[in-house]
Amino acid sequence: MLEDLMKQTHEKMDKAAVVVDHELGTLRTGRASVRMLDGINVSIYGTESPINQLATVSTPDASTVAIQPWDKNALGAVEKAILQANIGLTPNNDGKLIRLNILPLTEESRKELVRRAHQIAEEGRVAVRNVRRHTNDEIKKLEKKHEVSEDDSKCLHDEIQKKTDDHIKIIDEHMAAKEKEIMTV
Repeated sequence: MLEDLMKQTHEKMDKAAVVVDHELGTLRTGRASVRMLDGINVSIYGTESPINQLATVSTPDASTVAIQPWDKNALGAVEKAILQANIGLTPNNDGKLIRLNILPLTEESRKELVRRAHQIAEEGRVAVRNVRRHTNDEIKKLEKKHEVSEDDSKCLHDEIQKKTDDHIKIIDEHMAAKEKEIMTV
């Protein structure tokens, strides 16, 4: 039972770090990235689908994202979805391809992106701490039921704290890398 609890704790903390990395990857940094479109769903043929499941998404150069839908009828729906996503980019539709031109960021917009990145990282740290709290509560319940000794409980709490510290360090490293990427001109 304890092994399962520790395994679940580790998996949940890993997932929190992965989510932070993914969210940070969607932030616009002044350079083209196909990850900027993650999370944008296109409503077509009665279903919602991610753009990358309807089109080829590429970055032909550092300042352009190209989207080429496999079905030309999807061009308008993809364009509309990008506009509605409000990611600060205006799609250019030439009838075959949608281009997103990435403009250089101003100092003010870079600082705003860094603030958003810090917010994402903090949400991740809170998620890791919530997993820690939940697991510690479960261990305390087992200790009250005398299914775990006090010494084992103390060792488990220490191990969970170490995992928490490791995952927060990973999140902080992702945050520092993203901040450097955003602030580098």
